[in-house]
Amino acid sequence: MTTLAKLGFAQSYTYFTWKNSKAELVEYMQQLVAWSQFYRPNAFANTPDILHEYLQHGGPPAFRARLVLAATLSPSYGIYSGYESFENEPVRAGSEEYLDSEKFEARPRSLDGPLLPLVAALNRARRAEPALQVVDNIRWLETENDALVAYAKDDVVCVVNIDPHSPQAGACVIPVALGYPPAFNARELITGDTFTWRAGRNYVELPPGGSHVLKVTV
Repeated sequence: MTTLAKLGFAQSYTYFTWKNSKAELVEYMQQLVAWSQFYRPNAFANTPDILHEYLQHGGPPAFRARLVLAATLSPSYGIYSGYESFENEPVRAGSEEYLDSEKFEARPRSLDGPLLPLVAALNRARRAEPALQVVDNIRWLETENDALVAYAKDDVVCVVNIDPHSPQAGACVIPVALGYPPAFNARELITGDTFTWRAGRNYVELPPGGSHVLKVTV
């Protein structure tokens, strides 16, 4: 993929689909940032070929978490049709292939799945916020809990609970070096709610698969 990117095929598939733990995400994104001068990553939450076990067993919270991660980590992302309706039945136990894949049959779609409002809200945020349109501005943030993945991208802070089964809590640490005010408003780009955050430790509690996508304002 890197060789193709250097030859001019710059936008490319990534292995994001298989990076589901905090450590895996941090390591892989560091690799993508290192390639960012010639490689534009496309983070697919799933594909016609890949239904990861995280989605098979995590239910709707897993779909929400992976959607937010894909949409905020990478300037380009994608979901395979049916994702918006939480389709997650494999062809057999242990397989990553869908039971009813459109590789083999035509399937009419109504596009009215329950996840579409979150997709629309994330896409509005991506269009409005330049920080979400690049990949190499990511700063990983300490959460004191490996189930909470947190990162800053310029003036946007994201926190995602990657545990699809349980609520998780932790302290999202905002380093002074980010240059935010000592205390600032954090406006939720998905819901419009506003919180007061500060440099240092900020308590965060999220439901299974829940997230914050926060715009830093004075």
